[in-house]
Amino acid sequence: MFDLHRLRLLRELKHRGTLAAVAAALSYSPSSVSQQLSLLESEVGVPLLEPVGRRVRLTPQAEILVAHTEAVLERLERAKADIATSLTDLTGTLRIASFQTAALALLPTALTMLRDAHPRLRVHVTQQEPEQALPALLALDFDLVIAEEYPGDPHPPPGELEREELCEDTLRLAQPHGTPPADPREALRVLADHPWVMEPAGTTARRWATTLCRAAGFEPDVRFESTDLLLHVRLVEQGHAAALLPDLVWYGRPPTVTLNPLPYGGQARKIFTAVRRGRGRHPAIEACRQALHQADPTR
Repeated sequence: MFDLHRLRLLRELKHRGTLAAVAAALSYSPSSVSQQLSLLESEVGVPLLEPVGRRVRLTPQAEILVAHTEAVLERLERAKADIATSLTDLTGTLRIASFQTAALALLPTALTMLRDAHPRLRVHVTQQEPEQALPALLALDFDLVIAEEYPGDPHPPPGELEREELCEDTLRLAQPHGTPPADPREALRVLADHPWVMEPAGTTARRWATTLCRAAGFEPDVRFESTDLLLHVRLVEQGHAAALLPDLVWYGRPPTVTLNPLPYGGQARKIFTAVRRGRGRHPAIEACRQALHQADPTR
């Protein structure tokens, strides 16, 4: 019989990458984590870790063991969901991670609905970009993540996660005041020599925006980088930059800048929720997803 706690540590190492990261996340010392994994190796009877420089990586046998651990944990998630479903009221804590726009536009209304319907459910919200939040969901740091997918850049969640579509959010070109209006087919090209504000390099939003500008025949002059779309709005308002903004950034208030449709049609990002496989039937997850759908201002 393998020790489930040690199996969880091995799984954590796969998703977090280093012994130090596992130790920090679980409030252990690295030596304690290493000792527990050594005991697991003794239980299994084969090496589970091999050194790579100053780090370690999982052996093929460890990868097999982690795959089975994922299946066991999925069944445990289903068991938790079934137990919670059998109760008459929702209790405990629901940990949500969301990127900024959804946190501003969707979560406040959804939280009000959850508070009114389930006053004993404690909801904890962290603002975090999907690139960090989805791996953290796998590492058990969150119970539900609100994430996004940009046109032409599909990155389906790992197989250990379940995804449910929430809404589509139209993306538009935000022109600085003082720039001449243009036909939508030419609006991007007209701003080819203008400074731009975009999300940081390496994000899906940045890849999409850069690809869009290149398709219009120019390399954008990105002088401002931030994940804060409210800063993007302010820079456009003051005439410092052009931007590509989603409709949800206005969350019920009128736009304060000139917006143009984008060329090539169908330019909208998909917003979805993700949970660990087996947890989608948990009544707290179901209640949260229902509240988010009802809070969607695009409905």
